[in-house]
Amino acid sequence: MALAGALLSGQALASDPSPPCEVGSYRLDNGDLLDIGPGAEGQLRWRTTDGRTGALSLQDDGTWTSTLGWTERPDGHRVSFTDCGRGGIRFDQTSGQRVPLQQTDTRFQGSGVTLAGRLTLPPGNDPVPLVVLVHGAERDSALARYSLQREFASAGIGVFAYDKRGTGASGGRYTQDYLTLAVDAIHAMREARRLAGARAGRVGYQGGSQGGWVAPLAARIEPVDFVIVSFGLAVSPLEEDREAIAFDMQRGGFGPVVTAGAMEIADATARVIASGFTEGYEQLEAVKAKYGDEPWYPSVRGNFTWYLLGNDEATVRKEAPQLVYGIPAHYDPMPVLETLDVPQLWALGGQDRDAPPGETLRRLAALQRDGRPIVTALFPDADHGMYEFETGPDGERVSTRQPEGYFRLMADFILDRPLQPDYGAAELSSPP
Repeated sequence: MALAGALLSGQALASDPSPPCEVGSYRLDNGDLLDIGPGAEGQLRWRTTDGRTGALSLQDDGTWTSTLGWTERPDGHRVSFTDCGRGGIRFDQTSGQRVPLQQTDTRFQGSGVTLAGRLTLPPGNDPVPLVVLVHGAERDSALARYSLQREFASAGIGVFAYDKRGTGASGGRYTQDYLTLAVDAIHAMREARRLAGARAGRVGYQGGSQGGWVAPLAARIEPVDFVIVSFGLAVSPLEEDREAIAFDMQRGGFGPVVTAGAMEIADATARVIASGFTEGYEQLEAVKAKYGDEPWYPSVRGNFTWYLLGNDEATVRKEAPQLVYGIPAHYDPMPVLETLDVPQLWALGGQDRDAPPGETLRRLAALQRDGRPIVTALFPDADHGMYEFETGPDGERVSTRQPEGYFRLMADFILDRPLQPDYGAAELSSPP
């Protein structure tokens, strides 16, 4: 999540130097690609390019059984490995072999820090497109957790993943300063091209969530051939929070009077965060007292407002500056987007609670009318992270899968193929 990801995350996960031996990409005998990546502790996670996924748990007989998405509900799939995957895999009744991807680990200089990265190339020696994966706000290690580094490579695309500063195996202090992160991304692109050498074809970025602010800025400073923004925004972080609160009220079925009250809360929390958490607490306490007993108050979530409403002043003053260190709350991405001529794909979720796409789509449509090379794709049932979900009796969402067509759309865009009219339920819009 753009801001909540940093607030919810604990300490950065170390980049695992020795992931489970089963981790890799496999091509099944029916032609499908199956990714096996690390999961929760003691588990693996499988993914297919059509968006399906499940958690794998080891059984006494040496096979792995699957549960649907993140639901913990059995889905009937069973996986077995021969020689820890080196001799092949069996997914249900279909066998397959590991794809011999070419991986090169590296350490390189970012903006004043040493960063850890990895280049993953498809088999062979032919030139391939090259995409650099740009972090969101999460503090997890991209090298350990990003399945796209294997999935894209298995689809014929070179991939460079790296741990952003202050996470995983990279040095430096964690920050959300977009200019600093954009310069780091430029250094990552240069390192990716150096390592790929003659195999590097067209190059670009894929940035998720907060990466949607960082990747276009990096492309504006040092041009590339394409940019993909996944579940990112063309508004500021403070505007993101207001839109998220308005969406909270819409989903709750509340009318304009209630929404106006919720916007008072948004004004108060915005003042606190815009001040660097040094002032505005009297106004925040006043709106808490004014609306705290209203039936709609528990529905006010936003992107960071939930944190300010759920903690006292002393806790916020102590913890928040470190959790969202460097966040440019008023950052306006439009001057960058208005002057960016790089072809862009924006993939957005219609049910995104943390980064609602409404205003972003309106702004991107205006840029399209002005001739900017932007394609938008709205996946109507996807939440943040581009995940479809189930809603439990308590109203909480549990992710089940990514939308059909999402991976295929990104791969076609990177490979510079003509976009198709059908990518699952996605609603596509291109410049006139």
